[in-house]
Amino acid sequence: MSTHPMTPQILEWFDRISAIPRCSKDEARIIAWLEQWAADNGFACRKDHVGNLAISVPGSEGCQGAPIVVLQGHMDMVCEKTPESTHDFATDPIVPAADGEWLTAEGTTLGADNGIAMAMAMVAALATDLVHPPLELLFTVDEETGLTGANALEPGFIEGRLLINIDSEDEGVITVGCAGGIDTMLYLPLELADAPAGWSTVQVLAGGMSGGHSGVDIHLQRANAIRVLARALTTLSDELDLAIADLTGGSAHNAIPRDAGAVLCVRPEQRQALETRLGEVAAVIQTEFANTDPKLFLAVRDADAPAPRVLSPASAVRALDFIMAVPHGVAAMSTDIDGLVETSNNEATLAIEDGRLALQSSQRSSVVSRLQAHTRRIEGLARLAGGHAESGNGYPPWQPDMDSELLASAKRIYTGLFGKDPVVEVIHAGLECGIIGDRTPGMDMISIGPTIRNPHSPDEMLHIPTIGMVWDFLAAILAEIASRPAA
Repeated sequence: MSTHPMTPQILEWFDRISAIPRCSKDEARIIAWLEQWAADNGFACRKDHVGNLAISVPGSEGCQGAPIVVLQGHMDMVCEKTPESTHDFATDPIVPAADGEWLTAEGTTLGADNGIAMAMAMVAALATDLVHPPLELLFTVDEETGLTGANALEPGFIEGRLLINIDSEDEGVITVGCAGGIDTMLYLPLELADAPAGWSTVQVLAGGMSGGHSGVDIHLQRANAIRVLARALTTLSDELDLAIADLTGGSAHNAIPRDAGAVLCVRPEQRQALETRLGEVAAVIQTEFANTDPKLFLAVRDADAPAPRVLSPASAVRALDFIMAVPHGVAAMSTDIDGLVETSNNEATLAIEDGRLALQSSQRSSVVSRLQAHTRRIEGLARLAGGHAESGNGYPPWQPDMDSELLASAKRIYTGLFGKDPVVEVIHAGLECGIIGDRTPGMDMISIGPTIRNPHSPDEMLHIPTIGMVWDFLAAILAEIASRPAA
């Protein structure tokens, strides 16, 4: 594999970023590190009340009067790991490792989403042979839990009106629009009772599923571990004497759940029947998802301790019925753009807390009215079941501007560099551009990035050869803008 001359330098900075724990809402260390980096290099740095950073980089010699370009990415990462991983995201560094043409991490998310944006922007700021206009490096916090950092941006925090977001995940694609989103917590009150005396306590685990990004991968019909678990328990409860003590599943609003589990009480004489019947249910589900989730499994394990309390029989039925009734997946395809998911939701996380079932659903749509309607549908299900719903404010879609001057320039440059036209697309995943554009009138934006596969899962991979390609593309765009007079 031949390596682009800039790739090692970009990956060196990515390694440094990866060494700093930076899960969503735990960005204090990466913020401090970036502030020190800016100070060490003489760059002015502004921080707002939530921790978003804007680092100002002067233009190259003779280009100081050119229009300012904002290079934008987010500081946080989705922290997902395999069940057997001992990685502690609060303290342990991510250690990227090359596997042929791909960069991965052992048992965890890699964090190329979106550490690679910071690495590329930092190299652009430091590269002495790169001709560029004045730059603003806009690094936001807490993107992955609902774009809350971008939502907190105040008018005037950035000056530039040309923005290149580096959070897309396919080289050769220029993203010009994205879906909006709303997260909803659904709560169902439960009745608890003492665990039956003399019954055994076991765990039922649903795991090995492919998971993935709920915006990027929702149309692939991958198994949702929460729904697989609920389906299995519904079948088993019809045939065996079971009591549910706990239900858990999922890890993030924007990750399709890979793992879920239940703590059950079962008559000792039915333990073997439980394992046998669960194996039969698993075989059926494995056949259904053989192409999308070849590692899917259902298993029974001994519990760590006896369960003191369980759901009443009526509450157990209501809880499983509710989980199965809440939709998951594609709700509508776009009638304007072929192949684009218009509206969807991800049945994202599950827990029993404070005597109630807590189920999170994350809705997306490129049409605001349909986003609101789908959210109301899900809220209505909670009310019909005797519970209630709490929805966040969400974030707006990014409406594409096909007449964008920046887009026209980027398309021309890409074709000149690579001898083929780029793909221009609107995506179903959420990008901060929608919020930034909404808060900053006159902002002209595109999103680009190297190829990333399986983001938001421990199978996340960054395609190393595309790093250099995106660098050349970015450098050429910056050089072209650097030649323009000030607006």
